[in-house]
Amino acid sequence: MRVVLMTAGSRGDVAPYTGLCQALARAGHEVTLVTHERFAPLAKEAGLGFHALPVDPRAELESGAGQGLHRATTGAGKLARMIALARSVVAEIAEAMVAPAEQADVLLLSPVLAPLGHVLAEGFGLPSLGVNLQPLAPTGEFLAPVVGARSIGRTGNRLSGRAVNAALDAIFVEAARTMRRRLGLPAGGVRATRHQRERERWPVLHGFSPLVVPRPRDWRAGLEICGYWWPSCPPTAQLPEQVRDFLLAGPPPVFVGLGSATVPDPERASAAFVTALRAAGLRGIVQRGWAGLRAEGDDMLTVDELPHALVFPHTAAVVHHGGAGTTAAALRAGVPAVPVPVQFDAPFWAARLASLGVSPGSVPLRGLSAQALSPLLAQAARTDAYRDRARHLGTLIRAEDGSGPVVSWLARLG
Repeated sequence: MRVVLMTAGSRGDVAPYTGLCQALARAGHEVTLVTHERFAPLAKEAGLGFHALPVDPRAELESGAGQGLHRATTGAGKLARMIALARSVVAEIAEAMVAPAEQADVLLLSPVLAPLGHVLAEGFGLPSLGVNLQPLAPTGEFLAPVVGARSIGRTGNRLSGRAVNAALDAIFVEAARTMRRRLGLPAGGVRATRHQRERERWPVLHGFSPLVVPRPRDWRAGLEICGYWWPSCPPTAQLPEQVRDFLLAGPPPVFVGLGSATVPDPERASAAFVTALRAAGLRGIVQRGWAGLRAEGDDMLTVDELPHALVFPHTAAVVHHGGAGTTAAALRAGVPAVPVPVQFDAPFWAARLASLGVSPGSVPLRGLSAQALSPLLAQAARTDAYRDRARHLGTLIRAEDGSGPVVSWLARLG
């Protein structure tokens, strides 16, 4: 079948789908990844078809409105600002989604584009499947991941999930209405469409491990957790020579990277990381990323993009922004982590790592300091309990086949 997977957002919202798409291609499907032009090289490297969506997510995050996310002090406040930012660009994205859908036999939809993807599936008579990287369906077992990590009771937790989904739906109201008119569909609201999906038990498969987030007992039928989907990494890929030399020059370093997150003061953040590493007596590999981090000295190495699958297994610990993808990569490598949660679902994943016994704790970006970070780095890198637990969990996670359930679902369509 001609499978079209649609997603948008940062690198972490795209990269895991490249490995999933490769598994579908190996099963005999013709697979096209639909996402921002910035990520075309990821699709090309994975040997996938590609259709570009407009809008550069990095440019949006670096804009005045994007930097305003850091001024919000709560998860709900950050979400409100992100919704306002997304509403300003969604019409342009919606227009570009139509052409690839016209050529599809089936749509796989990430949650960030699902409200529009459902209109396309209805308009072209296509089957569709949700492919989520976070547990967004309401549950009483935990707070909606994008607004925090502290439980507020079963009723409050479930209400938070409904409120977040309603807020996300609000982004697409006008764009979905316009798309319905273009496709000759009867009028219908985004919220009503969501309720219909729930009644029909629309299937959603989740690309993370049930060892990390067990399936909530109160989820409806059709919501399943599969195991992680890993970013594509060519079998011939190697670390750059300077990275290999650095790894051989001393004890395992700590990897520091904030991925696609931006920070209001890169110099201050970089200094905090470097000072914390040196106070703990640890070497560091510091990834520039979208935050623009850097470090200097014989005990530090500044790098650009590196496949996590290649570098993380050689580290003593990983300091990361708490994104779903980097959290998964550290777990897969079997190394402890010290999250520096930046926003949205990051505190949720940071809390999960602590509860699993593979992290001594986290330091939110707003409270980042060398004094707060250094003792956590020393614990993560040198405590046998964290290291042993991480290794054991990594072995179990690497044995999972997250792509298998998606392949099976497509096979049942045929």
